[in-house]
Amino acid sequence: MSPVVAEVLLYSFIVVASALAGAGVVILNDRSTRLVTFLAFAAGVMFGAAFFHMLPEAYEGGGWWAFALVPMGFLFVLVLERYLVAHACEEPPDCAEHVHGHALGFSAFLGLSTHTLFDGIALGSSVKEGVGAMALLAITAHKVPSSLSLASILQAEGKKRGTILAYTALYGLMVPVGAVLYFGFDAVLNFQSLAPKALAFSAGTFLYIAVSDLLPHVNKHGRDKPGRNLVALAAGLLVMFVLARLLGHTDH
Repeated sequence: MSPVVAEVLLYSFIVVASALAGAGVVILNDRSTRLVTFLAFAAGVMFGAAFFHMLPEAYEGGGWWAFALVPMGFLFVLVLERYLVAHACEEPPDCAEHVHGHALGFSAFLGLSTHTLFDGIALGSSVKEGVGAMALLAITAHKVPSSLSLASILQAEGKKRGTILAYTALYGLMVPVGAVLYFGFDAVLNFQSLAPKALAFSAGTFLYIAVSDLLPHVNKHGRDKPGRNLVALAAGLLVMFVLARLLGHTDH
């Protein structure tokens, strides 16, 4: 086994372990009030990931045309949730949960996994250039709050612990998949052109999930603790902002 492959495998294991640790924080807290607070934090993380990380990087690599794909990601999740996977529901009295039809968790998984796939591409290129440790730090720092967000959404849909961990593990495994894609197709595909567009598309999916699903759910089911949920939302934003300042979105 070459040193480069061994390094990528080691770093991938660390990333997956950190993602599972983030999910573990959620599944070990069963109280519904805490779940709503986790969802508020998840909304903040998704807002922060979109505005502080994904959109700046997309603009830097792809310019205005990358931003043009943000509404495409937004509409993709809208169509997926409303017409393809879940039934339309405008919250009638018998609709106990806003996150109905079990489509939101899958949509969040798709958006986060797309983002993570390009984290793997970044990791592969960084290892090849001898700066893999810095990329690992940046990726791991993002995966913990992001996996917490994904687990919160899945738990709100009533998914079992094993299912939540399976989704989280698959999400984390997008890192080695991305690294394999980088090494396998670096000579054929222009990743520098593709990555910004995918990040912008993913940012659109994040914004839809936060605005259309997470925040309405928090507002409906968290009326007894509005202050705590507002703090959780702000904390999610702050975490992603601090990570952007400390690590820089170009290191992401």
